[in-house]
Amino acid sequence: MGLGSNLGDRLANLRTARERMAALPDAVDILASPIYETEPWGDADQPSYCNQVVALTLGPSWTPRRLLEALWAIESALGRVRDPDRRFGPRTMDCDILLYGDTRVDAPDLTIPHPRLRQRAFVLTPLADLAPHQPIPDGQGGSVAQALEEISSKEAGKIVSTPQ
Repeated sequence: MGLGSNLGDRLANLRTARERMAALPDAVDILASPIYETEPWGDADQPSYCNQVVALTLGPSWTPRRLLEALWAIESALGRVRDPDRRFGPRTMDCDILLYGDTRVDAPDLTIPHPRLRQRAFVLTPLADLAPHQPIPDGQGGSVAQALEEISSKEAGKIVSTPQ
């Protein structure tokens, strides 16, 4: 999952989101990338983000839809307010499903792999920290590391913290 926060205590927001993910029923394992500070994407008139990727292993009862609903609950608990007029606006917490194994989903409110994954160094960089050789099952071929090589690394940001 990709995590991002640019309102409030950004590092505490990321930590709380990780803790809540680890506490999900049947959560077996959680790995977290370093935290990167990055400029906002899509709507520049807002504070910079702290971004991180977490890899979460869940039991067999989980589906992408169930995970999405759990992530929305985590966002909401951390004060996320969705503004339909400002899609890429500031937020206390943003949790995106980037990959779900080799699963592909194409629904109005859920697309896996994340539809803009290959365009975002701020997501690919921390994802490559955890799983550089992970294939991206979007029909374009290649791994996370290969996708990162194809875009500008200047957007990757700088490491500001490592998970405790």
